[in-house]
Amino acid sequence: MATWVFKSRTHNQSCWITNGRAYSSAPRNASQNCGGIFDIAGKQERLTALDARTAEPGFWDQREAAQEVVQETKLLKTWIDPFDAIEARVRSAVELDEMLRESPDAEMLADLDSELESIVQALASFELRSLLRGPDDFGDAQVEIAAGAGGTEAQDWAEMLMRMYTRWAERRGFSVEILDRSEGEEAGIKGAVLEIHGDHAYGFLKPEAGVHRLVRISPFDSNARRHTSFASIFVYPVVNEEINIEIREEDLRIDVYRASGAGGQHVNKTSSAVRITHVPTGMVTASQQERSQYKNKATAMKMLKNKLYQAEVERREAEKAKVDASKTSVSFGNQIRSYVFQPYTMVNDHRTELKIPDVQKVMDGGIDPFIEAYLKMQAEQGAS
Repeated sequence: MATWVFKSRTHNQSCWITNGRAYSSAPRNASQNCGGIFDIAGKQERLTALDARTAEPGFWDQREAAQEVVQETKLLKTWIDPFDAIEARVRSAVELDEMLRESPDAEMLADLDSELESIVQALASFELRSLLRGPDDFGDAQVEIAAGAGGTEAQDWAEMLMRMYTRWAERRGFSVEILDRSEGEEAGIKGAVLEIHGDHAYGFLKPEAGVHRLVRISPFDSNARRHTSFASIFVYPVVNEEINIEIREEDLRIDVYRASGAGGQHVNKTSSAVRITHVPTGMVTASQQERSQYKNKATAMKMLKNKLYQAEVERREAEKAKVDASKTSVSFGNQIRSYVFQPYTMVNDHRTELKIPDVQKVMDGGIDPFIEAYLKMQAEQGAS
């Protein structure tokens, strides 16, 4: 019986595949399934609990809360279903291995080796996903591309980067929507905004934010001189336009009092006016226009929701402004990555020092090694 080992570099664990099972340590001493590296058991337990909630009577009575449960359920399944598929492939591979031990077949053995390599790659991809833990990492991404100074040269480079990210998305089965595109003066683009839809698109593309530098013999220079061009990439999470404002009853202090007219006279003999204080934020709203306490309370609640909504919008805008302020100058010395076409070919990530000589493969969307290296570097720095 073959024993296969998948080494987890970021989690400092090994995943041993043997006897149709995947373990996180040597099988002789192991009892923990490899799913423990990714907390699959915990995710499955949470999914079971959410499924039970969806089966409860009146589940959809609170629509916003129900939608959150549905969204979390979908997210959990994006982890559980692929892992189950990998384990099923492992079991099939082990069965084939047992059969080949009894009846050797060179062609089928080659197929088994190929499948094993594919399983290891699938596990490696799964491991990489486990590094994406940000609140927006699982969602779609908005990629903003802007040409730096340099006219046509930089604008052509910006379009090359746009194609690179489009090809990357297509390789993963993601969809790409062009939200904005500003054509260059002679060639290329001044800028573009892409919205990339796919599982963990934002989490994977976050490391691409920064200045990208191109070195090549310019096709626009009649003297065939070497030129250096720059373009900036920035990545935003795509958020739901409907900001969910949750107001918990325990966060409210509701006071009722008699409505006052001109000169402080009471206009109602009953306590119909309502004042609502949102304790966590200190926001206060009040209504006394109606004779009905119920209507005044509804009006005050609507006013409070509007206030909280605006506060949430301002908070998000402030976060976006903070992120925008982190943009560096699109010029030499600020680049995160250099793409050299001449006099030699090399793509060099200056953060991780990963170098890939096949520049054409990278420009055709092969940026995963850079993304992986950066995410692992971040994970290691966070663990230290």
